[in-house]
Order: sequence, then C-alpha cells, then structure tokens
Amino acid sequence: MKLLARSPQIGTTLELAEREEYYYPNNIGRILLLALEDILGRHGVNALLNLAQHPELVNNYPSSNLEYGVTFSQISDLHEALDEMFGQRVGRAIAIHAGRQTFRRGLKVLGPILGISDLALRALPLGIKIKIGLNVFAETMNKFSEQVVRLDEGRDHYYWIIERCPFCWNRHVETPSCHLAMGILLEAAEWVSNGRTFHITQTHSIACGDSACTFEVRKQPLS
Repeated sequence: MKLLARSPQIGTTLELAEREEYYYPNNIGRILLLALEDILGRHGVNALLNLAQHPELVNNYPSSNLEYGVTFSQISDLHEALDEMFGQRVGRAIAIHAGRQTFRRGLKVLGPILGISDLALRALPLGIKIKIGLNVFAETMNKFSEQVVRLDEGRDHYYWIIERCPFCWNRHVETPSCHLAMGILLEAAEWVSNGRTFHITQTHSIACGDSACTFEVRKQPLS
C-alpha cells in the first residue's frame, strides 16, 4: 500500500467525518516502530509488520517529518498483530512497554517542535500540573494528528477520552485493549508529575461498541 503524504489540518469537519481513513504524522509512526524495535529488534518488527499485512513498512519506516503518511489502519493492525504473535497477555505487556517507549522517544524528537519538552507546569502543585499536562497532550494530539481527544474531570478521576482512536481502528474486541495508548498515557503522567505513578484504567472502547475509548486517571498518585 502506498503511503499518502498529507499536511496537518487539511479538510473541513464534514470531510473528516465522511472519510474512511485517518492519519498520523510520519514522525509519530516512525517513533512507534523504533519503540517496538527497542523491544523486539529489527527482525522482530519486520515479522510483526508482515503478520499485520503491512510489508510496505518492512525496512522502510516513515520519514522524519510531520506530513500525514501513517494510517490509523496501519497502527491498529500492528496493535492487533502483537496479540496474534505473542498472545493477549504478553502482547498487552509489549504494547504498554512500547507505548511508554514511544512517549520517551517522542519527547526527545518532537518535544522541542511541539513546545512540550520543558513545560513550566512541571514546577506547579501536583494536582494542577497533572490536569494541565493531560490537557496539553490532548491538544497536541488534536493539532498534529487526526486523532480526536478530550479531557473530562470527575471528583476522583480525570477522563482521557479518545473519540477517534488509531489504536483500535476498525477492530472488534470483547474488552477494552488500547494498550499502546495506555503505555503512552502512563509515561506521560509520570513525566509531567516528575516520576509519580498513577492508576490508569481503560473502561470503554470503540472496538467494544462504545462511543469513545475512555481512560480513567485517578487523581491521587499511587506513589
């Protein structure tokens, strides 16, 4: 499959709603594959890509730019292939690890571009910086990809809500399983809080028939 090069924020809201495919920037797709390579090695990633039926990416990672060239289908298929290759339990662990590594790599590469690598909010009180930090990450995803994220708040939790999710795109599962997103969110919460650990649970998934993929982030850290 040929990758299509697009620029961020092209198309009206109606055009976006009517499309059958959505995109991430090349850079994010490349960072995700490199994060998987950190865990599985290059041969392991190539085997995963072939299993996911995306041989066009074997030894041909996306370029280091913000053009839209990585499809939600490619990301979702990779996610599904992890479960198929390793089983659900091990696949989940690898996906969460890869999500964490994706955030670490992404912060180094994209942080200066996106203006989030040295957020002044990290010096604020914990409750304030977690809320602001999660909101900044949601706005960043909305601005630089076609993923749609919003942040809601309850008494004891924040709710990270993905209304257009690349991690379960066109999938059908019995239990919420956007584990790559879980890993990214876990690492983001630890980074913005200077190393505190938060309990995060995925409670809903579009792949389960829900209207959005929802993650509950408990306001009080575990440590």
